[in-house]
Amino acid sequence: MDIETIQPYILPALIAGYLIYRQVRYMTVKKKIPDLAARGAVFVDVRTPGEFAAGNRPGSINIPLDSIAEGAKGLDKTKPVILCCASGARSGIAAGMMRGMGFRDVTNAGPWQNTL
Repeated sequence: MDIETIQPYILPALIAGYLIYRQVRYMTVKKKIPDLAARGAVFVDVRTPGEFAAGNRPGSINIPLDSIAEGAKGLDKTKPVILCCASGARSGIAAGMMRGMGFRDVTNAGPWQNTL
């Protein structure tokens, strides 16, 4: 079998692998949410105020990604923080930023619906 034979299948296989990985990861995170909530976790939605108003997890707070450095100052660094957004991309960026700010227990839950 030569590369020309399998080349058309490489990109679709990589995309499918990534999507499966992402789904398994978010399912694993979703199972951890009740324990984190019992430990006093703060749910932070990093979407824009408009997106947040259109639908959100009850009890979550909205700190848009572009305001996370300032907005996170009011959070307890010793409590778990569960971040969410529309797809998991912005919450992933926010997770890295918050870890850099000294937050010890930060979880990227991905899409906000995953936190329900």
